[in-house]
Amino acid sequence: MDTVQRIAKNTGVLFAAQVAGYAMGFFYIMYTARYLGASGFGVLSFALAFTAIFGILTDLGLQPLTVREVARKRELAPVFLSNLSAMKLLLSIVTLALIAITVNLMGYSGETATVVYIVALSVVVNSFTTMLYSIFQAYESMEYQSAGHLLNSVLMLGGAAVAIKAGTGVRGFALLYLAAAAACLVYGIVILYAKFPEVFSGLRGRKAMVELSFWKETLKESLPFGLGVFFMVIFYWVDSVMLSVMKGDSAVGWYNAAYRIVMVLLFIPHAFIAAIYPVMSVFYKTSEESLRSAHERSFKYLTIIGIPIAVATTILARRMILMIFGVEYTSSVLPLQILAWSVVFIFMSITFGNLFNCLDRQAVVTKITGVCVVANVVLNILLIPRYSLVGASIATVLTEAVSLILCFVWGYRIGYSIPGRRLSGILARVLISSVLMGLYIALFHNMNLIALVPSAAIIYFLILYISNGIDKEDISLLQSAVLRNSNVRR
Repeated sequence: MDTVQRIAKNTGVLFAAQVAGYAMGFFYIMYTARYLGASGFGVLSFALAFTAIFGILTDLGLQPLTVREVARKRELAPVFLSNLSAMKLLLSIVTLALIAITVNLMGYSGETATVVYIVALSVVVNSFTTMLYSIFQAYESMEYQSAGHLLNSVLMLGGAAVAIKAGTGVRGFALLYLAAAAACLVYGIVILYAKFPEVFSGLRGRKAMVELSFWKETLKESLPFGLGVFFMVIFYWVDSVMLSVMKGDSAVGWYNAAYRIVMVLLFIPHAFIAAIYPVMSVFYKTSEESLRSAHERSFKYLTIIGIPIAVATTILARRMILMIFGVEYTSSVLPLQILAWSVVFIFMSITFGNLFNCLDRQAVVTKITGVCVVANVVLNILLIPRYSLVGASIATVLTEAVSLILCFVWGYRIGYSIPGRRLSGILARVLISSVLMGLYIALFHNMNLIALVPSAAIIYFLILYISNGIDKEDISLLQSAVLRNSNVRR
């Protein structure tokens, strides 16, 4: 299976599974937010944000390091699994203790604290599942990882239906996260045993012995990854925690209604990057030209997708909020219109983050994200007291813009900048096509969304094609990917 075929297969499998998963996640959030109301949904959202920040301590960057190293040398899989399991057990105990101490010091109610404890346990269980998924990803067997994500979505949506019918409270919804996490861990272990016998059998061999020397070297390599992810998690979730402290549960609920729509959209770049990361990691060792080309194409394709999404979401924000969450969440409309533009910066900057990781320059990602965390916290402190969730939305977009600027600067420094003429050409064509698409949406904004969105997408890509925003090589790659992906399924 050649490079294009592998990327096509992995991207296709991930994309299809994540579309289904996020579709179910969409309905889960919709039903949960409507049922719990802004205040109850705010409590649950706070628990998820709070535990996500501490949850990074259960990994410390071990997951991306495992993918990179095992992708390059697969016989290391048993060594990583055995040692990481022991490391994660200790890290999980520390994480749970810190969460319990901190939530009590912050003076939250017993109900909120209980919800936090339950969600924290699910985070710990998920960290072990993610460890198994990193092996699947390193082996470029994304279908198993995708099936696991799909299983989680099915369990969450089904569980939500049962919880709503039973009339349970926020605590019941927190238990859903723990139950789904436990089921997915069992699934991961079964897949490892059934589909990766060489790895499973290797766990019983001498190579899989727990070695403290391995811990030291691995943590030294993973910490730059870990710090980068830690900063990123803080960046994504600190606004919810700060809103909870400054403005209360309802503000957190309204903000997260808008924020979750944006988060759902991020499955697109994450699926693409997850598929291309192992391949680009190999390119780093074999072909600088291929690595550079893959990076530039990644940036182009995600830019082509990101900008029109922001334009469409801005125009349709009110209809989206009312349709998904109802009139109680009208306060979420303006935050969604603002947050939509963070999608553009995230889609663009994630390609640079992937490049830096493939170049073994994860420290660059850490530095950029660290600067952005400081900027985000400062902006939130300045804007939330006066503008509440609108201020938090503005802070998020401004910080993402800073992140992209820093990515371009560092890319230029290490010799992987995108030529200015090529960059301006991509942006000009995408912006023109997006504006014309936006005019179409505004003109026919009363049309049924099921008809409006696909027709707007067709118009956008048609204009982009006519303006040479999509060239012959893009079409050739797409045709090759589709044909080869079809052959893989057969």
